[in-house]
Amino acid sequence: MLPTITNYGRYPSDNYGAHTRTVSLAQIDLYYSYNTIVAYCDKKDGLTVSVNIWGATTGKHLNWIDGGNKKARLPNDAFNVALRAAA
Repeated sequence: MLPTITNYGRYPSDNYGAHTRTVSLAQIDLYYSYNTIVAYCDKKDGLTVSVNIWGATTGKHLNWIDGGNKKARLPNDAFNVALRAAA
């Protein structure tokens, strides 16, 4: 199966859509903010999101991904470990 690339962003213009991409592979969806994977979704873990260590714009992207569920976000180090295990 070839990957599909979609935009999860809610920008009023498509000019910024490249900053909010989801790459869907056979077993996992990877959510990017700019060029960084900030969340993923797979059948084992479901939606897994990193805490925001980047800035206000990525924080907005994270809220779009998880609806603002900050309590469920993983510390970035733990997120990276979980992502490597899922990939």
